[in-house]
Parts: sequence; C-alpha cells; structure tokens
Amino acid sequence: MDQDFEIFLATVPGLEDMLAAEAAERGFADVAAVPGGVTCRGDWPEVWRANLQLRGATRVLARIGGFMAFHLAQLDKRSRKFPFADILRTDVPLRVQVTTKASKIYHAKAAQQRVETALTDTHGLTLDPEATLVLKVRIDDNAVQFSIDTSGESLHKRGHKLAVGKAPMRETLAALMLRRAGYTGAEPLVDPMCGSGTFPIEAAEMAAGLWPGRSRSFAFESLASFDAEAFAALKSQMPEAPAGALPLCHGSDRDAGAIRMSTDNAERAGVADLARFTMAPASDLAPPEGPAGLVIVNPPYGARIGNKKPLYALYGTLGETLKSRFSGWRVALVTSDPALAKTTGLPFGPQGPAIAHGGLKVWLWQTGPLR
Repeated sequence: MDQDFEIFLATVPGLEDMLAAEAAERGFADVAAVPGGVTCRGDWPEVWRANLQLRGATRVLARIGGFMAFHLAQLDKRSRKFPFADILRTDVPLRVQVTTKASKIYHAKAAQQRVETALTDTHGLTLDPEATLVLKVRIDDNAVQFSIDTSGESLHKRGHKLAVGKAPMRETLAALMLRRAGYTGAEPLVDPMCGSGTFPIEAAEMAAGLWPGRSRSFAFESLASFDAEAFAALKSQMPEAPAGALPLCHGSDRDAGAIRMSTDNAERAGVADLARFTMAPASDLAPPEGPAGLVIVNPPYGARIGNKKPLYALYGTLGETLKSRFSGWRVALVTSDPALAKTTGLPFGPQGPAIAHGGLKVWLWQTGPLR
C-alpha cells in the first residue's frame, strides 16, 4: 500500500526541537516541531524507519485519516465507511483510545463505544482491552482523526537493558540530551554517576552508528500494511560499526551493583568495546587519556531519592573536581533544582527550557570548554 500521510513522532516535552533536528538529519520529509513531538510525512516504510532509526522518539503514530463528525450517529456511520481493512487485520486484536476536545461529541466513552461497534460489526475486527495494538481516535473541533500507535512498547525500550537502577534515565531522553549537549559520537564521553549506564551506552551506540530499534519488535509488524520482506531489506541497511579507533565512553559509579548492571547492559547492546565502566566515587574522577570531550552527569536531585541537604556538598565537590581536572572539557548536568546547579560553581550558560522527566521538571545545564 503506497500512500503519503502525516506521521507524528511523540517525544519528551522540552526537547521537541532536538527530535526535529534528528528527523531532518535522517531525511524525513516536512519535519516540524509541535508541542509534545514532531510531525513529518511519509508512507509505511518511513513509519518503519522512524521506529528503527530515531533515538529521540518515544512513539511513532501513523495518522491514517479521518473526517468531520458533529454527533455520534455521524461518527458511527463514517467509521463504518472508513477503509480500516487496508491497514488492520481481523486476526490481530486491538484496543481503542478516544480523546475529545472542543467538539459537539464531548463524551469520550460514548464515542469509543460507537467506533468499537463499527470496527467489530462492519469491519470484522477483534477488540481486546489488553491489546498491544492501539487505534487512537482524536476528536478536536469536530474533526475526527484516526492514528495507529505503530511502536507498541515505548521506544525507550531498546531491547538491551534488563537491569535499571533507581530513578532511571530513559534512553530516548538521554539521546536527546546528548544531542542538546552537542554530542555527535566523535569525542570521548565521561559520566561519573552512570547508574545503569544509559548515557555512555547511548553515546557508544551513536559513535558506532547503530540503530536504536535494531533488537526489538514493533506493533506495525502486525498490520495489514506490513511487508516483512521490505522491512528485512531495510534492517539490512544498518551500517556496520566503523572499524578502527572510535572515541570511548566512560561510566563510573560508587555502587558496585550499578557497574555490574552497566557492564551487562553494554554487552547486550553490543558496545562493550566502546563503553567502559569502573567503580569509583565522583570525587576520584580523572579525565581519560587523549582529547577532551563531554562530561555528562545526572546526579541525585533530592526531589525523589532521599534528602536534599547532603546534595549541596556532593554538587560542590563535583564542581571542584571538574574545574580542577577537566580543563578543555564541556560539562552537561541534569538537575531539577537550579540552586543545586549553581552550587557546583561551574560556568553554566542560560538555564534553557524545562524538560519533563519522571513527573519532574529538569534542566540540562551546560558549559563551554572549561578553562
């Protein structure tokens, strides 16, 4: 089935511009940042490619069409005429989610029942409230829009990380923060509080040119529009990791369990040669041999884990360590508390936009090369 439609790439609020830059770099068409994500246009192979290749997208929605509807009977009638059979299979269960806004059809539950009845009675489709496949119905100003969530599980689940620590950084968020910090995969990286290794592993994958979705499955594989042979051909185009010297990504943590997790996660991701982990407190941090690069760190904030008072000393020590030992390196620091960032004494630039992370607002504080 060859057709061009709008594709919505959901992402972390506050980093939409970074995903837009990534999608444009990857050659997607008509890319535009919008609140909560990015829109672009393409056909089904572009949907597959977005799921496979984009590090910063959390979900990929295929906006498959819609119509105007001013009352429930109209919604019912037009849903029965919609060409769902081109996209959905009768043997694959799905569930329906409806949102309504500023519309004459204001009762989402009643709208959901009408769409579900049309899907089962007219189109012969199977419904299951636990289904992986989701048809999203958005009724906004009386315009009904159907979207298929083509990802299934959130795309931060790359398929490599079995172990996570407390308050884990999601891979999609880490990838966009690395991009905002100017990381391209061409310089070394250090994370002195690496937890389960998300920043160093994402950075190593970027350096190696690996596609984030290479090891997992997606909801679009159970659609009528899916072509397994064409998808296999697309996956075969992933470049081999370049031979020769690639910059190393270094993670350290004072917790032995975190280092075990990080090492195992890097092994599963196929980047054990590029992401190295050692057990050490942040106060022992020293730059690796070779050129300067990026230090990126996600310290405790006190908002979720423990108490804030001892953190001022931790941030102060971290700042002193970086200023005294990491001349020429850039620093990117994630925290929910501007006062903690200032405690480091590091020469951060402007605060930048707030980023949603685990129910909190955080900021990515950045320096230029330290002197």
